[in-house]
Amino acid sequence: MSETLDDRVDTISRGILGLTVSCARCHDHKFDPVPQLDYYSLAGVFNNTGIAIRGMGPPEVVQQYEQSQQQINEQQSRRNAREQELKKDGREPTAEEVEELARLDAELNQLKTMAPPAPPFCHALVENGSADMKLAVRGNLLRLGPVAPRRFLRILSADSRAQFTQGSGRRELAEAMVDPQNPLTARVFLNRVWGHHFGAGLVRTPSNFGTLGEPPTHPELLDWLATNFVKNGWSIKWLHRQMMLSAAYQMSSQYDEHSFIHDGNNQLLWRMNLRRLDVEAWRDALLAVSGALDRTLGGPPVDNIAVPRRTIYLQVSRNGDQVQPDEFMRLFDFPAMRATVEQRTSSPVPQQYLFMLNNAYMLNQAELLSSRLQRDSVSEGERITLAYRLLYGRLPTDSEQQLGLSYLTAYVVGPPEDYQKRWRQYSQVLLSSNELIYIE
Repeated sequence: MSETLDDRVDTISRGILGLTVSCARCHDHKFDPVPQLDYYSLAGVFNNTGIAIRGMGPPEVVQQYEQSQQQINEQQSRRNAREQELKKDGREPTAEEVEELARLDAELNQLKTMAPPAPPFCHALVENGSADMKLAVRGNLLRLGPVAPRRFLRILSADSRAQFTQGSGRRELAEAMVDPQNPLTARVFLNRVWGHHFGAGLVRTPSNFGTLGEPPTHPELLDWLATNFVKNGWSIKWLHRQMMLSAAYQMSSQYDEHSFIHDGNNQLLWRMNLRRLDVEAWRDALLAVSGALDRTLGGPPVDNIAVPRRTIYLQVSRNGDQVQPDEFMRLFDFPAMRATVEQRTSSPVPQQYLFMLNNAYMLNQAELLSSRLQRDSVSEGERITLAYRLLYGRLPTDSEQQLGLSYLTAYVVGPPEDYQKRWRQYSQVLLSSNELIYIE
């Protein structure tokens, strides 16, 4: 239970507030003004919160299903209770008693047959109480200290902090987080959005705005965006528009030696950061250019990367290596599902390029792309041009066109299988290029 509470406090504090509140689980925070009592004030909210399974769909459909299940459970209980009574007597049941059990079984089977199909279900949070927790001395719930009233962090609150009194306090906690007087929530959120667009946030430690976190590279810009983000009703569309229409976003990623010497980490945004696509976007791009992408919306997850559904529908496991996509996703830096990760790493390692060269999945995508190019164009030159437009959104240079032609036509008089093999290899090289997986 304590680990579950700690995970929830840690996720919401680092994810939304940019503070490592969970460091105060056993003692006052060593670096930030977060006392241990504040940790248990937040933990008390989640201590009164439970998880339940709820049916989704029209209320009358869900209610009908729940009523039928209740009847089935009651009938099962009656049948089991009667069977236990007969066993206690320590004798063989009479003919009338055997007939009674058979009748109960028949009624149970009839209820199951007539029961409506189960609607879709989801996990939902429910209120479990409104009691305050006591501080756990050194984090040990068996050694309790003073009561920690449920309320917001004192460093982000006014002098007179209101105690949460409405159920678990989740609603009041949410309202305190988005209070305009709270300086962190808007800044932490927009900083994460900035990091997605630019490759790095204005604060390079997106889950730690505390003493040990990095200071913002452009504090006035961070303040201006946060203030106007709140003024515009927390409109994410407004936030995206401001960032993507800026001169900084439209910069080239071209290298400049003079600027690199003075600001190698590009903290002053003198160019756009070179960014690698996340594995989900890269795999979707492979499927899209080969013409195999299944764009169907919704449905259950799939456990095989060969299924051409969008990568968002691939099944992954919290424990790792439980389903087939796990190894592929982790190879390209998909974060572990066991903990909250503030940002993905980007580690180009040899195993990634060996996958592109040898894995059957890449060979199959190359085969599909080769077939598409030969189907949609007539001449070799047209096919090469189409390939560059599909994969890179541009025309090939003269040298790229000539290189492709010289490779593809070298054995044009040979067996047909040699010609098809060359097209597959050429397609595989294009699919494995840095230009497809990196955003310049």
